[in-house]
Amino acid sequence: MRWFKLAAAYTAACAVRSSAFDLDVNDRESMKQGAVLAADGMMHYYAGHLPGNTPGILPPPYYWWEVGAMFGGLIDHWWYTGNDTWNDIVMQGMLHQIGADGMVMPKNQTTTEGNDDQAFWAIATMMAAERGFPNPPEGQPQWLAVTQTVFNLQTTRWDNEHCGGGLRWQIFTWNNGYDYKNTVSNGCLFQLATRLARYTGNQTYSDWANKIWDWSVESGLITDDYRFYDGLDIRSDCKINHNQWSYNAGLYLAGSAFMYNITTGAEQNTWKKRLDGILWMAGVFFHPQQTDIMYEAICEPYPRGCNTDQKSFKAYFSRWLAITTQMAPYTAEIIMPKLRTSAVAAMKTCVGGSDGVTCGLKWYKGDWGAWDGNYGVGEQMAVMEVTQSLLIEGMPAPFTEVIGGNSTGDPAAGGGGDNPQLNAIVDLSEPTAGQKAGAAFATLTVLSMTGYMAYYMVT
Repeated sequence: MRWFKLAAAYTAACAVRSSAFDLDVNDRESMKQGAVLAADGMMHYYAGHLPGNTPGILPPPYYWWEVGAMFGGLIDHWWYTGNDTWNDIVMQGMLHQIGADGMVMPKNQTTTEGNDDQAFWAIATMMAAERGFPNPPEGQPQWLAVTQTVFNLQTTRWDNEHCGGGLRWQIFTWNNGYDYKNTVSNGCLFQLATRLARYTGNQTYSDWANKIWDWSVESGLITDDYRFYDGLDIRSDCKINHNQWSYNAGLYLAGSAFMYNITTGAEQNTWKKRLDGILWMAGVFFHPQQTDIMYEAICEPYPRGCNTDQKSFKAYFSRWLAITTQMAPYTAEIIMPKLRTSAVAAMKTCVGGSDGVTCGLKWYKGDWGAWDGNYGVGEQMAVMEVTQSLLIEGMPAPFTEVIGGNSTGDPAAGGGGDNPQLNAIVDLSEPTAGQKAGAAFATLTVLSMTGYMAYYMVT
């Protein structure tokens, strides 16, 4: 298969060395060229648009959620750079995985799909509405309506019975992690609520944003000093996993910025306090010896390293830092210098692989211009996102229904809980005692493995 050949080329042991891309952060054309270079390398791994392959799917070891995240990055890529090379591929892949019902629960993923997975695709559809990305053909689910469908589906899964509220990691009882309530799932729902609130002006979304924030604090997932912990285990009396990841902070940072943008007076001051606190604590994701260079603090510096998912987290952190500067402009003087320094360092790693332009993971390495041997979709996406994020200065703010937006919505889509379309996809009957026990065991196994992997904690 073509994707295998492309991947093999990227793993060549003998890398061709070339001059690192010299990113000029004062030149928009230079920033565009750097982002395009990283995007082209990223898309070498994708072949879903080719005959015989499934649109919207990356080959192993990449999971389904990361394709949705990647498409979101490509929507921003088009918006920032004007490069529409990938637009048709993004459209094809997104519509195929969204499905005719707009639920973002394709049959090839339904039995393994988690709330965070589904939400990353919905964030991409929200971005498509906000950016004015070309609308799907008539008769196909529209970007705003899809986002509302996923939001409504997920709010019906809100679980007040365990740990006082919150969204579980998994949708179905038999999946690993069903008894875990993770910050990324709740953070994604929080961000969807805030963006829908701004786009539509509907107070219901703002109410949900406040509800999710309050529970995240009350449960201990957000601390008084704005650390964002990974999640909590229902079966262990809501015990918290204290791992910290950049994308969790980024989710709540951007969501808080959207709320700051649409509120006034005392309410806006509340969101400003939260924004300032998150931004201050987010400093842990910039290397202490290489000032202002982003890194995934819990895995990058250590021998065990980052797994496939974690290698992409800086992409979303960069994206959400950038959008924060538009929703809360006063933050730009703090955020933009960090993004500029990180982008320059990131582009310096793009000298690896058999093509001589493959990007690496560890941007903070003192030997700039050296490839660290890491490669893949996550590495390319992170470099693309941090570089194109610099272009946000001078760009229009995300559209709304009354300013620039033209995506058709359906605020009632996906609601009601007992959805006959969902029941037709997968058997939602009450699980057996054995299935429940298996899910509990699987959750504990996943948590213990996660804890072992992240044996160095962010402090």
